[in-house]
Amino acid sequence: MPELLVDLLRHGEPEGGSRFRGRTDDILTDQGWAQLRTAVPKQPPWEQIITSPAKRCAVFAEELATMHQLPHIKEEWLWEMDFGDWDGLTAAEITSKDANWLSTFWQDPTSHTPPGGEPFLQFKQRVLNGWNQLIKQPANRILLISHGGPIRLILAEVLGMPVHNLMRLEVPYAALSQVRVSIDDAGTCHYSLCTHNQQPDTNRK
Repeated sequence: MPELLVDLLRHGEPEGGSRFRGRTDDILTDQGWAQLRTAVPKQPPWEQIITSPAKRCAVFAEELATMHQLPHIKEEWLWEMDFGDWDGLTAAEITSKDANWLSTFWQDPTSHTPPGGEPFLQFKQRVLNGWNQLIKQPANRILLISHGGPIRLILAEVLGMPVHNLMRLEVPYAALSQVRVSIDDAGTCHYSLCTHNQQPDTNRK
């Protein structure tokens, strides 16, 4: 079976501190740039870079692609979940308005949508529809640059995890994970998680 290796890279630290960023489009801090430059190998093995349009992802993707003469594209499905009225707020600011709402959301995001936000199941469908199209591409190795939410959804799909356990997956800033995908003659997709929150094996072909 032909194999595809997909490396999943979360953006580095953005300006503005710890807060909910869905469509809030903060740029990277100097530390965020340093994190990303350290996370990727000096000789990138990728054939293509696919990135979220958010500045905290796309600007680094453009730098990396230009430096190594790699094709890169922006994909809307890689955006973080839209947190609606919570977007741009800290956890403390949200809980000051409603002490229970945030904890309820974390316990069961499928049933509790942030006010004015993107329903979780719609978010999941958006990301996994894009992922299922991606893995059909005739490529050997791709880099995805995205956010904590989409990366967790992809990893949960790979591992067969129920979505209510999503937050058990840690995805720090500039974390790099690698997934192997193969599709058999019957069209069945087979996954394995090669590395999680580590640098990729640049010797793998």
